[in-house]
Amino acid sequence: MTNYLFEWCGLLVLWLHIIAGIAWIGASFYFVWLDDHLEPPSGPEPVDPGVAGEVWAVHGGGFYRSRKYRVAPPTLPPTLHWFYWEAYTTWISGFLLLCLLYFRDAAVYLIDPAVMALSRPAAIGIALGVIVANWIVYDGLCRSPIGDKPKSLAVTIALMSVLDAWGLCHLFSGRGAFMIFGASLGTIMVANVLFVIIPGQRELVRATQEGRAVDPRPGLKGKQRSVHNTYFTLPVLFVMISGHFAMTYGARNNWLVLLAMSFAGACIRGWFVARHKPEGRRGLKAALPAVLAAVTLIGLIVALAPKDRSVAAQGAAAVPVLTGSRIEAIVHERCAPCHSARPSPKFGFAAAPDGIVFDTLSEFRARRSQVREMLATRTMPPGNVTGLTNKERAEILTWIARRGRS
Repeated sequence: MTNYLFEWCGLLVLWLHIIAGIAWIGASFYFVWLDDHLEPPSGPEPVDPGVAGEVWAVHGGGFYRSRKYRVAPPTLPPTLHWFYWEAYTTWISGFLLLCLLYFRDAAVYLIDPAVMALSRPAAIGIALGVIVANWIVYDGLCRSPIGDKPKSLAVTIALMSVLDAWGLCHLFSGRGAFMIFGASLGTIMVANVLFVIIPGQRELVRATQEGRAVDPRPGLKGKQRSVHNTYFTLPVLFVMISGHFAMTYGARNNWLVLLAMSFAGACIRGWFVARHKPEGRRGLKAALPAVLAAVTLIGLIVALAPKDRSVAAQGAAAVPVLTGSRIEAIVHERCAPCHSARPSPKFGFAAAPDGIVFDTLSEFRARRSQVREMLATRTMPPGNVTGLTNKERAEILTWIARRGRS
């Protein structure tokens, strides 16, 4: 019953995480789009010199007119809408998920003894330390003199990401490493909102209400962090879905896969941002980020392509014939404790992960292509919690290479 309740907790928190994330990312993308589509004010009425630009749009059967002030209007309206709870809710729900899955079942999701034999407390402590340290280093860079040089700052953050990806993938399981990398970026994004963007906006409001001259510096700092957040978004979204694709986190050099997908995501976002701007809607320069993303993704697809199956089959020909009963025994002992209609409570699953059941050899044979990928990349069993030996792994792969005939 406990595992069943935890399953429901995971489902509901994940649902909340997705809902809040959609609201946050949607608002963020919209305001970036809005900022990049500003045009000089037009119309018969006198032009307010404090207005930097405006946007006309049509949606939902009506017309909208949005204006942005250079600093602030002379007086504020009685109702001023803020956008921050979406970000906070996304982070809180995401951290709860991290605790419910990756920390509670660290042996399954976070630790891989073949990578590094960490104890559960050590793994959790390192993961939390990395998340906090990344924010401290990033924030320090933004506040340092290098923060005034956008290109130098971007290169430094990129190098920090490379070090992060390499280090995490040499500490944790591939799936766990990817998740901690994404959690670090997500924490940076939310901390930007909490510690920089919103305080800057509050100061802008106070100065306007008190009739003081508005200091533009907090707004400029907030703008810088907002730009960073928009480029972090797609790499974080990739991490959120990566757990469903073992070919990424289970690859031999998975840290390079993580970096390649993050780079492609940032380029895709860069292409959208460039397309928002009038000068970006024409010419080849605006298309460069899209080209870089496409080249990176194509290169990754080629690099991760499985080896020629005929070669694998030739290698399998030298191995003695394996009986179905032998394979069934291995599956029953090493796979079915989790992938069963009634999973063992020892591993914390109330139901078979992803609904995949291996109670019979025919069920196992029906999914042999999926099993091949999971075993070849060593992503299953996660953290090798059931103690699958290298000999047993090779036996199953050989049996699959012979198309599961017994």
